[in-house]
Amino acid sequence: MHVKVRRYTFTFQGFTLIEVLVVVAIISVLCALLMPQLARARKQARNVLCQANLSEWGKIWAMYCQVNNDSFNTGVVEDASWHRGEWITCLRSQYYTKMEILRCPLATTRLGGVTHGGPFNTYYMPVGGSSTDTGGEEPSYGMNDWVSNPPPGVTEIQDRPTVNNWRRASQVKYPNRVPVFADCMWRGGGPFDKGERGAPPSYDGAWSGASAEMEHFCINRHDGYVNHLFVDWSVRRVGLKELWKLKWHRNFNTAGRWTRAGGCPADSWPAWMQRFPDY
Repeated sequence: MHVKVRRYTFTFQGFTLIEVLVVVAIISVLCALLMPQLARARKQARNVLCQANLSEWGKIWAMYCQVNNDSFNTGVVEDASWHRGEWITCLRSQYYTKMEILRCPLATTRLGGVTHGGPFNTYYMPVGGSSTDTGGEEPSYGMNDWVSNPPPGVTEIQDRPTVNNWRRASQVKYPNRVPVFADCMWRGGGPFDKGERGAPPSYDGAWSGASAEMEHFCINRHDGYVNHLFVDWSVRRVGLKELWKLKWHRNFNTAGRWTRAGGCPADSWPAWMQRFPDY
């Protein structure tokens, strides 16, 4: 019996230069398409972490109010130059073991030679630091100073009439509209609805001094939004133009000149803010 075995010969050829270039071009196109998506996903993840940080601050503030007769901090210190930073010392016992919650994940560095922060920069807190009086904290969140509860007889804090202060958490009529803590480029502020303190910044990260207080909160940290903790201890993102709709203090006009209800023309906003949603 004869068995015929067929022999098969396989020939492998290398890729031609054109084929290699085509593969490289395809990979480059895919990378170009995917990179923006990956960058966006990374930003979204950091935004979620920022909100998680503020949720932790909600627990801290709730505990502080609970043991202080429902009151927020006094907002008053001996050194009048840093009343806005008083929260750092009165809350330190609650956060000193988890210093990372002082900073939004998108604000990790401080600009050299300056003490204020920016959209993606921390600010420097030189007084009442974690170990000595020379300081050490570099936060990227700030307080709404209108919620503080000053001692009796204190009628003004840095030119802010304390009659506007909320003082106690239970006295807040609009707890989901009153900010306590938020993305910020300074240790805090008491935004007004009039004058320079209430005006939007001329560019993102503009610093006009410690008294231009709406500028402290109006920073483009999260693609047209900032994250806020409110008196009901909820956390949500707030549109930059929506800042003028929040009830910062008892008499804050939420239908002021920088709102649609106040008749604000779209072109009144600084150029960098005109593309953001109106409120």
